[in-house]
Amino acid sequence: VQLQASGGGLVQAGGSLRLSCAASGRTFRSDAMGWFRQIPGKEREFVASINPSGFRKNYADSVQGRFTISRDNAKNTVYLQMNSLKPEDTAVYYCTARYGNNFYSRAWRDYNYWGQGTLVTVSS
Repeated sequence: VQLQASGGGLVQAGGSLRLSCAASGRTFRSDAMGWFRQIPGKEREFVASINPSGFRKNYADSVQGRFTISRDNAKNTVYLQMNSLKPEDTAVYYCTARYGNNFYSRAWRDYNYWGQGTLVTVSS
């Protein structure tokens, strides 16, 4: 099973990026998926999660109103649209999935599968 994240890069403050995470080896259409981020020396931080159908979403307060999580179950892919980026959004972003439809958890230990991470750098 593999989660392949892509779409990171360097962007100026106020700009936008769209992250993608394609899953292979297993279908995740019945599982919650999400995104976390991490900067060196700090614990992995919850960003957003989405339920299996894609109709229910959960966001960290720091990204609410700026980021949008979505998924395409036919493509086994989850996305993170990031708008109005700020320097404090700079981090390695990880996509993740957990068994079942509980998408409320914000604890990284509750998630079962992880992608390799993609770096997002926001310059001021």
